[in-house]
Amino acid sequence: MFARGDGSVLDCPQYAAAADGGVLLTAAAADFIPIPKGTLLLTLPGRSPLGFDAGERVALHDFEGAPIDAVAAALPLGYTRTLLPAFAIRRDAPPLPLYGYAAVAWHEGRLCVAGLLTDQLETWSSSAHDPEPLRRAVAMRLLEFPGSPQLRQLERCALEYGCYTAQNTFLRQGEAAITVSPACNARCIGCISEQEPEAGIASAQERVRETAAADDIARLAVAHLESATHPIISFGQGCEGEPLLAAPRIAAAIRKIRKTTQRGTLHINTNASRPAALAQLLEAGLQSVRVSLNSARPATYAAYYRPRGYGFDDVVQSLEVARRVGASVSLNLLTHPGVTDDPDEMQAFGALLRDHPVDMVQSRTLNVDPSVYFQAVGRPKEKPVGMRAWFAWLRSEFPRVRVGNFTRGFG
Repeated sequence: MFARGDGSVLDCPQYAAAADGGVLLTAAAADFIPIPKGTLLLTLPGRSPLGFDAGERVALHDFEGAPIDAVAAALPLGYTRTLLPAFAIRRDAPPLPLYGYAAVAWHEGRLCVAGLLTDQLETWSSSAHDPEPLRRAVAMRLLEFPGSPQLRQLERCALEYGCYTAQNTFLRQGEAAITVSPACNARCIGCISEQEPEAGIASAQERVRETAAADDIARLAVAHLESATHPIISFGQGCEGEPLLAAPRIAAAIRKIRKTTQRGTLHINTNASRPAALAQLLEAGLQSVRVSLNSARPATYAAYYRPRGYGFDDVVQSLEVARRVGASVSLNLLTHPGVTDDPDEMQAFGALLRDHPVDMVQSRTLNVDPSVYFQAVGRPKEKPVGMRAWFAWLRSEFPRVRVGNFTRGFG
């Protein structure tokens, strides 16, 4: 597939599609699925598509005398990417914005994408986030909590950024976001809310700037917990920094929440950089912890997260802290073909799961320019097994670990 300057996408049938799995390979039909509803087709400017002609690699730079670009796709929620688009970077290529670029190809008369359906949950479906009921719900909640700076931020996240956890706060369903921390102690390459100027790309969202008082956090949380079905209060969202930096306020809010209601689950999404702070929250009543990581290899982890004042050992210690008190623990694994399914990474990840068991691995397609990511962490030294084989390995080796995409509550 390739894209012309007018945005049209065409097939080039004389060439076999190429894909990038850490190494360049001929795309196989078994690795692709028909493009699901909600998929976003993307043009990759300044990048020429690669294909194969009788086994020989070819770069396609133009069509009918005009330059063309490679094509990729961003999959909807519940799917995980399995292969990257294959392209050659031209000199004029701008940085790519933060999407989870998946390979696309034309097969048997339709567009196909390299991905897998890895989870389904009604509260994470588009049908549960219809725009008209959402607008009514936003208006109602703003009247219910007049002047709330948190709701004003979440209104923007819900309506402008399309964040489902923010929308759930207004809709009173499932996992609902409550923002708590504008500060962060990592400089993630793929951070969606605060990119550094030298990155050359705009942040997908604007970082929250206001801190919330414990009383305000508790009021919003109680309203959700007492009225929603299977409610979860979720601290630590994409539009904010690291919630463990706000641990004293969150702990105070948790205690206030639990004085009023015992319903639902109190959950945190965190980089797990501060074991003592996490222990403080667990003691206050936090029940569920989702730890974000891209790799179980310390050097690969650090190359992406670029941590300030903590290391991978702190992340591992936090896993142990949560496990010892019986909290629900999941990993928010930022998957990337050629890294996640690298045999060296699989050995390290397997050792992590054996030494520090978790309840769930949530596969999350890493939203970043693949070239930027490989430049930071390196390409595999030996051929990766493939993401489909990686999922099969994970389920076979760790049958008690749930594999999916979405946080589940309890209580």
